Amino acid sequence: MYDPTVFENLKVAFENHMYDMDSLEQAIHITNRTDQLDLAVMARSFTVQFSKVGYPSVLVDLTLDSSLRELADEILETEGANPGCMLSLLVHTIVQDVDAECKKIKNIVFEVWENDIDCTQTLSFGHEQTEPGFLNRVHIRFKPKVTEEHMGEIGLFLESVLEMMERIGEVS
Repeated sequence: MYDPTVFENLKVAFENHMYDMDSLEQAIHITNRTDQLDLAVMARSFTVQFSKVGYPSVLVDLTLDSSLRELADEILETEGANPGCMLSLLVHTIVQDVDAECKKIKNIVFEVWENDIDCTQTLSFGHEQTEPGFLNRVHIRFKPKVTEEHMGEIGLFLESVLEMMERIGEVS
């Protein structure tokens, strides 16, 4: 009998929560979804892009990644291994006052997620862009791996994501 991997179980759990938030609760709008298998390195990646209702200027890509090592450790039941997935968020928003707004966004991110993250902000401006402002891509990588033991925390995690999105949406 087929036994789903940690990645598959977490992917389905995130999907279920997020589609409920979209269709039943109408708290978010899911705008894109990708489910990829990278055959070159045998890695899996699942991403859902969404915005919070009332804050369309803030988009978030929630990504769950699993490497060949994680899959192999799980299938081979490697002693001492704790198979899991890496979780990250990529926040897309527009900033006008780069120094002030990026500092506020950084403070918000660390207030919500504390110290269990790595966070970088990357600004860009299109060459022929006519509207003012810079695209700020805030990449948040969570340090601890996500395992099946975290299934019960997904709802609270997503509530924190929505809180962060709302607070970032009020910055600009």
